[in-house]
Amino acid sequence: ERPEENGHQSKRLKREGDEEDAEDQNKKLPKRKIVLLMAYSGKGYHGMQRNVGSSQFKTIEDDLVSALVQSGCIPENHGEDMKKMSFQRCARTDKGVSAAGQIVSLKVRLIDDILEKINNHLPSHIRILGLKRVTGGFNSKNKCDARTYSYMLPTFAFAHKDHDVQEEVYRLDKGTLERVNKLLACYKGTHNFHNFTSQKGPRDPSAKRYIMEMYCGEPFVRDNMEFAVIKVKGQSFMMHQIRKMIGLVIAIVKGYAAESIMERSWGEEKVDVPKAPGLGLVLERVHFEKYNRRFGNDGLHEPLEWTEEEEKIAVFKEQYIYPTIINTEREEKSMVNWLNTLSIHDFSSSAVGIQANNKNSKNSSDLEGSDGCGDDSD
Repeated sequence: ERPEENGHQSKRLKREGDEEDAEDQNKKLPKRKIVLLMAYSGKGYHGMQRNVGSSQFKTIEDDLVSALVQSGCIPENHGEDMKKMSFQRCARTDKGVSAAGQIVSLKVRLIDDILEKINNHLPSHIRILGLKRVTGGFNSKNKCDARTYSYMLPTFAFAHKDHDVQEEVYRLDKGTLERVNKLLACYKGTHNFHNFTSQKGPRDPSAKRYIMEMYCGEPFVRDNMEFAVIKVKGQSFMMHQIRKMIGLVIAIVKGYAAESIMERSWGEEKVDVPKAPGLGLVLERVHFEKYNRRFGNDGLHEPLEWTEEEEKIAVFKEQYIYPTIINTEREEKSMVNWLNTLSIHDFSSSAVGIQANNKNSKNSSDLEGSDGCGDDSD
């Protein structure tokens, strides 16, 4: 075709040619195993894990895979069949749950400015904050030694049931915080958590889980409402486990259940354990201590630590995760609504009574999300 006098057409043809050349160059690049450090706000998503062929429920991985293809990191057919790029997430976060330090492992073409190009094709509430090369056989889920989650909640959740509480003006006193921390510390060590998830019997070996630490930090005020953050670190967690661990402590502190229920819940007896809302749950970080000891200083690989990215993680949480939790709590009142269901539970009932109560207490909080993570809920 004859170029136009102003040269616009020839410029356009040249640009298209450049893009094709770049794609050809990308195809020649060898594929390398890497890990990506991800942060995202989970509101509006049906969790992390992609369900290929199900466009009805949008997941974080749908947006991630699309960005990887569009940036030229992976061929299009790898997006359709994720096994082709050896893709593995470290933890499956469920509906509405956010992450500040999720790790995924996969094979990509190491194109120039890779992080910038991937982020250009992602919405602002999903960011890739870091990248590291790893060993060829690395699997982010299997090599993970431990996960740390946080749970941000309004402190009025700990107000005693017999006190008439104004949510906006409630402030957590030192004595109540100490009691909360004493109860959370009881979870440390190995316990049988069959009552803290579904579809696990008391004699199922996989119901035993090891908790390294669990505590509630000092409260702080945001938009006139007081919040606190509970941190929990464990080897792995079953579906709903963290939300139920927190739900039971709230029930005790509010005066609905006796402290002795914690010991009972780890025994073989079926105990009715309430499940706190999914809003507020955040995958904070994942730990690779064994991998770092073996490969972190071998001269070829970097340790999987993210000290240089800490500031970017903190900024992302302030910009996207915390405001979403605070605004959603204000608008949807998920904690208030859930607290109103605690009186339905019978904390001294038998298994038969529990089944009846479960039918009565089906409410919107069941749909909020879960802390699915680790081998049993992935």
